Amino acid sequence: MFNKIQYLKMPAILGLATLLAPLEAHAQAWKPSKTVELVVGSAPGGSPDIMARVVQTIFQNTGLVPNATVINRPGAANTIGWAYMNQHTGDAHYIATISPALIGNRLMGTSPLNYTHFTPLNIIAREFVVITVRGDSPIKTLADLTAQMKKDSQSLTFAFATARGNHNHIVMSMYLKSIGIDPAKVKTVIYPGGGPAMTAMLGGHVDVYVASPRSMYHLHKEGRARILGISAERRQTGPLAELPTFKEQGSDAVFYTWRGFMGVKNLTPAQVAYWDMTFEKLAKSKEWLAETEKQFWNPSYLLSAAFMKQLEIEEKQTRTILANLGLLAPGR
Repeated sequence: MFNKIQYLKMPAILGLATLLAPLEAHAQAWKPSKTVELVVGSAPGGSPDIMARVVQTIFQNTGLVPNATVINRPGAANTIGWAYMNQHTGDAHYIATISPALIGNRLMGTSPLNYTHFTPLNIIAREFVVITVRGDSPIKTLADLTAQMKKDSQSLTFAFATARGNHNHIVMSMYLKSIGIDPAKVKTVIYPGGGPAMTAMLGGHVDVYVASPRSMYHLHKEGRARILGISAERRQTGPLAELPTFKEQGSDAVFYTWRGFMGVKNLTPAQVAYWDMTFEKLAKSKEWLAETEKQFWNPSYLLSAAFMKQLEIEEKQTRTILANLGLLAPGR
């Protein structure tokens, strides 16, 4: 999990490509012998689900992994999906989407599990967070939202998916704290997936939705939703260039999340090497690069060894962030 946009040092990381020959040798010792399950710990429609389905399609269309299916196991802040993974220790046919929630959930006390209970495989993309309202909302700008919250902090309901302490929750809390409001005292609804949360916002059941640009930009362009700000350090290029950052509007909510995959615990070096090789090829494919542009994902990637080192760094950073926001569980 990164604060202040600590971008991945990709030139150095891409040096991992020099290891491809050893990876090929290891991978030849293992390959899938049955259907691979891409496990998603949230409901259909959210960013983890979309990413898993994009990866599944590319796997099968390119022949990287001929047989793969997406399995949704939503609930309990991803813990149901993670518990399902733990039923298959040592079996590399089961991989799951991974995000900073795997760090944040344990630090907040919502799950006993973190990345050490699995085999982290990769980061393959990163994305920012946006705060949105319905298109017909009287709140037109972030300044309007700030004014309303300062007038009555209980007058609006915020929503996000899928768990307390994830990137959406952190950005929401950063914004609220920057305007002098305790995030813990704001009316908040947490949904099991991005799809149900977006439906609730469009239906007027909640007032403010914190989500990914991918899920909200097209609704914003259609006028059905209004994006008030994005958690980038600076204005983005391409279609997202029109979105004002929180920072330029006076809120120091600068943050981005990453997305990738993890395996179950106790995978062998040959199994890890297979997935390193497979995702290295996926990350460089024209199909994946086209999808990242379409979905407003930034296509940076890390493979297993570098990813594990990054997770160790991020756990320390995340503990500091959550402590500053008052979200860290006692004893964590």
